[in-house]
Amino acid sequence: MSRRNAILNIDWITLLIYFLLIFIGLITIYSTNYNIESTSIFDFKMEYGKQFIWIVASLTIVFIVLNIEGKIFSLFSWPIFGFVVFLLILVLILGKEVHGNKAWIAIGSFSLQPAEFAKLATSLALAKYLGVKNRDITKIDQRLKAFLIILIPVGLVMLQPDTGSALVAAAFLFTLYREGMNGAILLVGVSSILVGVLAIVASYNYFSFPLLGETSLLWVFLVFLSLLSFAIWWVIDKTVIPRKRKIYKRIIIFSTIISIFYSVGISSLMNSGILKFHHQTRIELLLGIADEKLVQRYDYNMLMSKSAIGSGGFFGKGFNNGPMTRYNFVPEQGTDFIFTSIAEEWGFLGSFVVVVLFMVFILRIVFLAERQKSTFSRVYAYSIAGIFFMHILINIGMVIGLAPVIGIPLPFISYGGSSLLSFSIMIAILIRLDAERYMKIGG
Repeated sequence: MSRRNAILNIDWITLLIYFLLIFIGLITIYSTNYNIESTSIFDFKMEYGKQFIWIVASLTIVFIVLNIEGKIFSLFSWPIFGFVVFLLILVLILGKEVHGNKAWIAIGSFSLQPAEFAKLATSLALAKYLGVKNRDITKIDQRLKAFLIILIPVGLVMLQPDTGSALVAAAFLFTLYREGMNGAILLVGVSSILVGVLAIVASYNYFSFPLLGETSLLWVFLVFLSLLSFAIWWVIDKTVIPRKRKIYKRIIIFSTIISIFYSVGISSLMNSGILKFHHQTRIELLLGIADEKLVQRYDYNMLMSKSAIGSGGFFGKGFNNGPMTRYNFVPEQGTDFIFTSIAEEWGFLGSFVVVVLFMVFILRIVFLAERQKSTFSRVYAYSIAGIFFMHILINIGMVIGLAPVIGIPLPFISYGGSSLLSFSIMIAILIRLDAERYMKIGG
């Protein structure tokens, strides 16, 4: 297949789902921002008018990207990464602050958010690094370099601070795992989250004990960790062959000591005042350990979101007929909480269709990733699959109360030019790389 004809080999299924999602996004933004005095979708003073401009711009860029040879993306991976890192530094100096985050660069009446493009740049840079022949991610030095590629933009994004965008970087762990990283690292990551959550919950609860008086439940948790380690030690001593017992026992001792210090550290962090108040509040609300006054004052978004979703029923209120959407009861309903509007107006059925579309979209990307002949293309595909998955998981989890309110857009649907452009470029590059999958790309 010639490069000239590669455009004819594009994956229309992925492209069709992309078109459907941005259409759903546009009509939902129109509904959330509806103004009876200005009903034209081409009113560029309104959010839906501005989003229409961003959609046209995104489709134009998608068309351009689909006509660029795949090897160009590999050749320019490092320059793109370097340029985005430069923008992340620049925004800390010259950026416009919105809602406490210094994350936007103002360009006339529009604003650009470099953190959105950092995900794309990191995907390309990671694909370029891992795409080199004989790269072995199981080697510690090469694994550390891969982590460095991920952590540089994450660190800069955290300085803004934009916790939501930084959290999405966890998606790259799935890519590294697919490329051969030991699954134990993922296990350690999941275990760390679980131990951290349990330590926080325990430190906020107390019990009365003779001689000790009112004591934090954290100490019970630490004793439980120690007893669990002793039980595992005993099982190892009875079941593992002698020549492996020593190393396993050392791992148990090391893990127990680290877990205890980690638990105490997490508990101290939550009570030290180091965390910003709104970050600590969100954690407490998510884990159900906030006091009633705090819930009433700061959990308004979540309460309104759940009310709107519940009021939608099975079939919903109908397009532009959702009272909570129409009268702006849910804050940020065109951006972070846009799924709430979908649930209210189209009900469980409409929400289910959107979720299924996203599931098919991600599975399709994974399918495309697995049929790539180039390591560069496969790593890139898995990276963006992970990014989309994290965005969808966190955003929908957030509006139904299963994830913290951290401000993260729903791909192709939430209002915002930077996210739409970034996601569109991501998927366009993948479709182009897939169209040339029988050609040598990367290295």
